[in-house]
Amino acid sequence: MSEPTPAIRGIDPVLAALPAHPAITALQAAPAGLLADALFDRAELTLTVPADRIVEAMQSLQRAAYNFLEDVTCVDWYPAAPRFQVTYHLTSHTLKQRIRVIALLPLESATLDSITAVWPSANFYEREVFDLFGVRFRNHPNLIRIMMPEDWTGHPLRKDYPVEGYR
Repeated sequence: MSEPTPAIRGIDPVLAALPAHPAITALQAAPAGLLADALFDRAELTLTVPADRIVEAMQSLQRAAYNFLEDVTCVDWYPAAPRFQVTYHLTSHTLKQRIRVIALLPLESATLDSITAVWPSANFYEREVFDLFGVRFRNHPNLIRIMMPEDWTGHPLRKDYPVEGYR
């Protein structure tokens, strides 16, 4: 059994290892500062973009042939900061590639622009992240709870949420 190749971390090392990768090329071609970090591990590419530029990043990736939004989800890294990681999984059917795009958010400003204008299918995923983690999406067409009752208190997938709920 062979050893897995070591992870490649950082924009410059990943760019050196994957110089013609369409996702990296698209984000590098955009105005400066669109790519904050990169990781290539186990043949999976993860790109970190600034939270305030998520829509611009998604538009650039869509133009680069990433035509399908598979999923939007969130991770609560409590007690670390930044606390939330909103994760987008994109696929390019023509390139036969998948990538992961993440945006990091602190608890104090757990708000991100909605990407429903880029991919309408993000609507329900963003509502789920809002409902279960409390991350708000600016300009979302209908940001209301999707899983929990309207009168529910709190966001049950946050790590500081009481195991038995609020009493």
